[in-house]
Amino acid sequence: MEYNPKVIEKKWQKFWEESGAYEPKENKSLPKKYILSMFPYPSGNIHMGHVRNYCISDAIARKFRKDGYNVLHPIGWDAFGMPAENAAIKHKTHPKKWTYSNIKNMKSQLYSLGFSFSKTRELATCDLIYSKWEQSFFIAMWEKGLIYRKKGFLNWCPNDQTVLANEQVIEGKCWRCDTPVVQKEMYQYYIKITDYAEELLRDLDTLEGKWPNQVLTMQKNWIGKSEGLSFSFDLEKSIQSEDCVISALEVFTTRPDTIFGVSYCALAPEHPLVKAMLKNPEVYGLSKEAVEQIQAIQNTSERERAQQEKMGIPLGIYAIHPLSEKKIPLWVANFVLMGYGSGAVMSVPAHDERDFEFAKKYNLPIIPVIAPKDSVDYSKQGFYAESGTLINSQEYNGLDNEEAKRKIIAYFEKNGKGKSVVNYKLRDWGISRQRYWGTPIPLIHCEFCGIVPESLEKLPVALPEDVSIDGEGNPLDKHPTWKRCVCPQCGKEAIRETDTLDTFMESSWYFLRYTTSQSLRDSEAINTQEARYWMDVDEYIGGIEHAILHLLYARFFTKVLKTLGYTESSEPFSHLLTQGMVTKDGAKMSKSKGNVVDPSEIITQFGADTARLFILFAAPPIRELEWNDSAVEGSYRFIKRLCAKIEKVQKITALPKITAENLSEAEKYARKKVYEALKKSYETFTHESGYAFNTLIAACMEALNALNEQDNVEVWSEGYFILLNILEPIIPHICWELSQEYFNLANFAPIVVDGSALKEDSITMAITVNGKRRGEIKVALNAENAEVLALAKVAVEKWIADFTIVKEIVVPNKLVNFVVK
Repeated sequence: MEYNPKVIEKKWQKFWEESGAYEPKENKSLPKKYILSMFPYPSGNIHMGHVRNYCISDAIARKFRKDGYNVLHPIGWDAFGMPAENAAIKHKTHPKKWTYSNIKNMKSQLYSLGFSFSKTRELATCDLIYSKWEQSFFIAMWEKGLIYRKKGFLNWCPNDQTVLANEQVIEGKCWRCDTPVVQKEMYQYYIKITDYAEELLRDLDTLEGKWPNQVLTMQKNWIGKSEGLSFSFDLEKSIQSEDCVISALEVFTTRPDTIFGVSYCALAPEHPLVKAMLKNPEVYGLSKEAVEQIQAIQNTSERERAQQEKMGIPLGIYAIHPLSEKKIPLWVANFVLMGYGSGAVMSVPAHDERDFEFAKKYNLPIIPVIAPKDSVDYSKQGFYAESGTLINSQEYNGLDNEEAKRKIIAYFEKNGKGKSVVNYKLRDWGISRQRYWGTPIPLIHCEFCGIVPESLEKLPVALPEDVSIDGEGNPLDKHPTWKRCVCPQCGKEAIRETDTLDTFMESSWYFLRYTTSQSLRDSEAINTQEARYWMDVDEYIGGIEHAILHLLYARFFTKVLKTLGYTESSEPFSHLLTQGMVTKDGAKMSKSKGNVVDPSEIITQFGADTARLFILFAAPPIRELEWNDSAVEGSYRFIKRLCAKIEKVQKITALPKITAENLSEAEKYARKKVYEALKKSYETFTHESGYAFNTLIAACMEALNALNEQDNVEVWSEGYFILLNILEPIIPHICWELSQEYFNLANFAPIVVDGSALKEDSITMAITVNGKRRGEIKVALNAENAEVLALAKVAVEKWIADFTIVKEIVVPNKLVNFVVK
């Protein structure tokens, strides 16, 4: 058959769509598989990363359908976000028009690859019905106390009078006007993800062996559980803030054993004490230069601070050490963050590398309080980070540092000076954005009732479409009428919240939304019965770059929605597969590098099946895939070879019954390679195997080559019947075409591996002479020693002819050794 991918692929894509071949079944008594790839942002064009991601999930979904599972394999669009607003500014269009146009274009491109997505479960997060249910979740979380409002620091462009996302800050300047960005304190909404910190950490244990260890480690480190002592340093003199008198400095430390080594305390520039001093710098003796330096740190984002050299400013005030009663100087430091602990740390330069660098730079004391256990003399001022014995620590001298930790904490608790606490690096999730293209936050500001949620009956709160997107300020805040409303509690005039939700909100529950069928979507956010059947996602596929935020937020949101009664799942994804990136010439494909390969060009030239075959054959899913033009052409040639020999195939609807005894060696070998490939297909489609499609495809190529070395029509028909079954998840269009023509699609049911075809009836044995390999023979399995020796002597005759055999050794089914002299 001549291979014509354009005709074949259009034919079958039309058939699959019209027949609803890939819609999940209503029959909930069937075993299920929920296969999901992370949904794309509708940028307008698919790239090879998309192709790889969805080729992997599609192959898995197709295999499980053939094996009798009810499969949910949906697609959707992560459609809100800044790129749409940036495009609106650049192209003078509307974000909504730009987004839906891109969705239409990308959908066409993805379906041209034959992906078996459910069309009835498709969603876009900018759809009003999606916003309605997300806003209802927000209100439920607000009423449960899981969402709160407080001031936080944001990137602010003074020229454009607008908040900037981190990616809009380039080298400390606004991406549009090059104005230096400052940190502005503004009200923000936060979700109390920290309330679930322990549960998020604990349940990572349930994912051991199911998620990559690297991802589990990254999440554990991000949550960052630490146990230690919380206590206060009394201030030498009090500081007056706007609403209270600050007379003590609270700190948290995981190393109470080093408390006698404190030589200074470092504060975040946003610490209340620092802010109070900046209000009246003259009163507290802060110089103009010191004020400017502190403000400069304040106007630097936390990400930038992490990349800077250690920097500090002395405040000129002191705290009193709670045990030694020594005066401890207070410094503002750029490495201390307000979001972790109290925003102040006790600094022990002798035993903390960061503190040591800072102390060396500013010539601060370095007081050793832990010595190596094999040394009693540790008087030099150096840096030592290991465990050891306490020195310079009053009555605690000589104690092992772990024992000292326990005793010092016990002393503080007994005397009411502090307490043992658990802290987390994890901070509450800031979810509000001062942007237009996002889900409106469904809150209303009433002069009389305060902040109240919108009535559920009035959801969704929809975005106004008559807006001007110019990048200056928040379009919702500037709209002349949209924010004007009435309070749902008292009925008086009020102001609607103009912030929109972080787009991570949409991607944190979309997988649950997919479980609700189209007929129920208007009436329910998540149908409990359907969620009970489909959840958890059996295989979740996406890039390692989402290992922390997206996956952590999705886990958190699932737990919250369980609390609210929407799902019974504690974890969203049973298994996680993180696929490697697609590279070319050793670098990640990107427009900026000029190394992008357009998938549509590959499809046009070689067909979708060739693109799919190459993507799955070039590398295991978890490894990087290096683009190779000649390998693409090789994949195309394999498909053509698959089509070339069909004149040897009988039209059948069941496997022929073949008696192995009557077959030639070539025929037996061909059957063996075919059944080896079938056996490997069952091994490949498991999470434990890592879905190593490359080795499966290689086995199919070997089987086709073996079939070509013999002419038995029955063996050909059996082998072809099985190979098309194996390859259907990988190259579906051509497999459906050939299977319809020759097998009436009967070969897409599960096929049992014929163990007899895999049995060896002969074996190759090595022959050695005086321990050196000199040849080999092929003999019947478990042949008699006499027959083996006779054949072996003939095979190595030239090595033994002039010698006397003094010993003959036969290791059954392995080797023959002749000892000669």
